[in-house]
Amino acid sequence: MAALRPRAALPLDAPAGLGSKRGMAQAQLTIDLAAIRANWRALANATTGEAGAVVKADGYGLGVARVAPALAAEGARRFFVATAHEGIAVRRALGAGPEICVFSGHMNGDAEIIRDHRLTPMLNSIDQMLRHVEALPGHSFGIQLDSGMNRLGMEPAEWSALREIALAQKPVLIMSHLACADEPSHGMNAFQLRTFREMTDGLDVPRSLSATGGILLGPDYHFELTRPGVGIYGGQPFADARAVVELMLPVIQVRDVAPGESVGYGNAHVARVPTRVATVAAGYADGIHRALAAKGAVWAGDTRCKIIGRVSMDLITVDVTALNKVPEQLELLGRHQTVDMVADAVGTIGYEILTGLGARYARVYTGA
Repeated sequence: MAALRPRAALPLDAPAGLGSKRGMAQAQLTIDLAAIRANWRALANATTGEAGAVVKADGYGLGVARVAPALAAEGARRFFVATAHEGIAVRRALGAGPEICVFSGHMNGDAEIIRDHRLTPMLNSIDQMLRHVEALPGHSFGIQLDSGMNRLGMEPAEWSALREIALAQKPVLIMSHLACADEPSHGMNAFQLRTFREMTDGLDVPRSLSATGGILLGPDYHFELTRPGVGIYGGQPFADARAVVELMLPVIQVRDVAPGESVGYGNAHVARVPTRVATVAAGYADGIHRALAAKGAVWAGDTRCKIIGRVSMDLITVDVTALNKVPEQLELLGRHQTVDMVADAVGTIGYEILTGLGARYARVYTGA
């Protein structure tokens, strides 16, 4: 291997031999609120009953203070969050009108939050039912049933024992959650549908079984309310979704690397041919998975540029040898590459990519 030697960085459009530095810039995450509204509308139109909106995890990482009002303006009136504390932000964003349901139910210590912010806990157990009616008698609640996922909700035997008591308290919704809705042919879907019907048929209470994947399974899975989530934000399995996010990473330096020289921590990439390398301002502290180094790419216009070396905390190095001129920014998410494409490259799911987008990005909202 050739000995390492100091090398001046190149300006973005400089020929080899010229050196300069660019100042550190902030990566820009653009969030299209019009696309979010259009995706929700498409899923709502495909629903036989009402469509709510799942805005947990800060609107899937995109900022619930902007996302929730956009969905409310489009017509969503029932919103779902993971915890009571998440419900505070949604209530502040939406005001008094819409219903905000809490998947985790009524946890110990949540009574004040639930009362003051007018939240609707989806009760998951006998213990939660007792806690709720004792702490907040007459306060709105729903019920979550376990139809086979073995994650949250009352199992059939527990529901059978509690059913008449619970119904006497007038729940506003009974729900369950599908485990395999993103696999339409999976036998679990029909099993859970049958189980949910056995647990709820004949009850005079609105029901909900389906999130995005369940909506796409068809009307048998819709009941009175659906809960579109990831499809709102442009993710699979909603193949017709409009793209919601664009992530542009600024180029800090460009340099020429000779054959035998290495790039990044651990000499992870060794150049076999003369290579032009751009260093961009983003890394795993911004939610960019380290595994993307071996398999991922960014885009310069219509040209795919492979990520080389390691993804470090703040920086990524990219092979830009094919470019005549290196642009000031390179695209990680956008027209050429969706969150699910990036997820596939690192062996995860689009949900993780979305919700992991870091706080250091300059966030720009369009289509408001």
